[in-house]
Amino acid sequence: MKKGLLVCLALLITATSTLVFAQAKSPHLKVESPGKSVKVVYGQPSKRGRVIFGADGLEKYGKVWRTGADEATEITFTKDVMFGDKMVKAGTYTLFTIPDEKEWTVILNSKLGQWGAYDYIDPVKGVELKKKDVAQIKVPAKTNATPVEKLTITPTDSQVSIAWDMASIAIPIKPVGGTN
Repeated sequence: MKKGLLVCLALLITATSTLVFAQAKSPHLKVESPGKSVKVVYGQPSKRGRVIFGADGLEKYGKVWRTGADEATEITFTKDVMFGDKMVKAGTYTLFTIPDEKEWTVILNSKLGQWGAYDYIDPVKGVELKKKDVAQIKVPAKTNATPVEKLTITPTDSQVSIAWDMASIAIPIKPVGGTN
């Protein structure tokens, strides 16, 4: 009887902790532009009362960020595009950003399947990984009128918008060789 009670208690604790940890994980989204020429897959963290960007924030200014939660964000272009002022071939890339108060650096990297930005910023692995950068552009940062609770990445056929907390950016994209 005692053994059965202990087994039931252990199962209850396991089920409860699994449920709690599952709820804490950020949802993963797959969003596409209206013309389906751009697709973004990312983990969507929430603000939950935290300061997100800056010296006291979750994401420090001037540091590489995976631009989402969990696995690094991936972006797919079905056609060649001008990504800002850089020509980028159709394909799937890892999207990193370096947030700052006035402007962000946006990075496309050809190595897929990365967890966070750890390999990118690692002093040993990072040097090799930076060689896989396909494009790096700078875009102006804007301050939102009200905080955005959940990281939101919105692709259209002409830009990719990223908004979270009080910050937002718009990355211009333009198809090469015609319209979408």
